[in-house]
Amino acid sequence: DGGHRPGGHGHRLGRRSVHGHGRRPVHRPFPHGGQGAAGYGLHVLVHHDGHSAGREDVHHRPGGGDGGVARELSHYKEIEVIDIAEPDKMFVDVCRKYFPDNAIGLEDVRVRIYYEDGLRFLRKCQDKYDLIINDATDPLGHEAGLFTKEFYGNCYKALHDDGIMVYQHGSPFFDEDEENCRAMHRKAFKSFPISRVYQAHIPTCPAGYWLFGFASKKYHPIKDFNPERWESRNIKTWYYTTHLHKGAFMLPKYVEDILKEEE
Repeated sequence: DGGHRPGGHGHRLGRRSVHGHGRRPVHRPFPHGGQGAAGYGLHVLVHHDGHSAGREDVHHRPGGGDGGVARELSHYKEIEVIDIAEPDKMFVDVCRKYFPDNAIGLEDVRVRIYYEDGLRFLRKCQDKYDLIINDATDPLGHEAGLFTKEFYGNCYKALHDDGIMVYQHGSPFFDEDEENCRAMHRKAFKSFPISRVYQAHIPTCPAGYWLFGFASKKYHPIKDFNPERWESRNIKTWYYTTHLHKGAFMLPKYVEDILKEEE
């Protein structure tokens, strides 16, 4: 999420949970906790009107059933379509009931929800999206298909010539997680001409330190960054700034070394 409101990222988890099809828990926060849901999957695919004439702007998010990313995308008026591939309808229903502050994003008229596996959904897409957001966090279990070489290749195929994919990159802070970070960067680097990694400090993530991937066919996240365009939007945030945007790509030496070894 873009950080538009306090409490939108983490929360203390209570003891009550609901399981959809035996796959994943949806934890209910304590009353004094923040907002959000513990969910998995491919998130959003986006398409907008600002890139080329005669083309609608479409964004795709595999597994965005909690509505959080869709809520953040709703701030961008030029987006015309937001597609969400979410395999678990029960997860969506539970989030709408228990996490309305996030799920409100699903009520945007531009949102279209497809109840199917994200990888299977992307196999049918070609030259369709401007942005793909994959919010799956771990290459394990039912999410493993969203971290394969095929998945990155399908994302590349589904994007327009100037398309961008953003994805969770895990944390290399603990030794047992390092290999997953290496594998993700290796696959993205081989699939896209531009592949960069940026960081954020998130207390609810392992070690409080988390990485995200930026893979693009054309645009570089720093060289092509236009801070004036962002400022002109007048979107209120509590975390993101244009200075932070640039700084987020300045990684610690040990992380840079890990990434370079996989390129």
